[in-house]
Amino acid sequence: MENLTNQVKKGTTTVGLVCKDGLVLAADMRATAGGLIVTKTTDKVIKINDDIVVTLAGTVSDAQLLVKLIRAELKLRQVRLGRRSTVKEAANMLGNMVYENIRRMSMIPGIAHFLLGGRDDTGFYVYDIYPDGSVTLIEDYISSGSGSVMAFGVLETLYNKEIDTTAGVKLATQSINAALQRDTATGNGINVFTVTDKGVERVKREELSMKLTE
Repeated sequence: MENLTNQVKKGTTTVGLVCKDGLVLAADMRATAGGLIVTKTTDKVIKINDDIVVTLAGTVSDAQLLVKLIRAELKLRQVRLGRRSTVKEAANMLGNMVYENIRRMSMIPGIAHFLLGGRDDTGFYVYDIYPDGSVTLIEDYISSGSGSVMAFGVLETLYNKEIDTTAGVKLATQSINAALQRDTATGNGINVFTVTDKGVERVKREELSMKLTE
């Protein structure tokens, strides 16, 4: 069991920022297993619909399945109710799924950690959905994953509540870059999304080359 546990350990760095005109969510692009780099181009920031986006951390299979489930459930709920779910409703729904997932008996631990950001008629919101299923509203900034310690150091120093999404993208990039420099499970690039009055938009996807040139 110890060997299996080591094989499914994952690392990453994700960041969520609350800005005065919207939200910024970002993550690196490296996926690891057992100390090896499995892929260098993983999309860890996923658009759920035109209003909601999530970042992924944890066991890849569980995170991917839960993204598919929440996307489908939100579509079904919209058909039944005749309206889109609020960000809080979406966060609570995903939190319930995570709670059930980690308590399901399995040989492989079902660990998934999400940052969910979105907009509705009442404003812009970021929620931290922890692997135990707890749901926490974030009023300023949040980071998850093995590189979050480095990212938090940058966020604590440079974040302020008057930041706009343009500056927020720059700060999120700096935060992820700090983790890229020091956390071996974080690397290979960065994905950055914003949520504004225009909806969910990818504003940066940059791959970093690790190859030497002659």
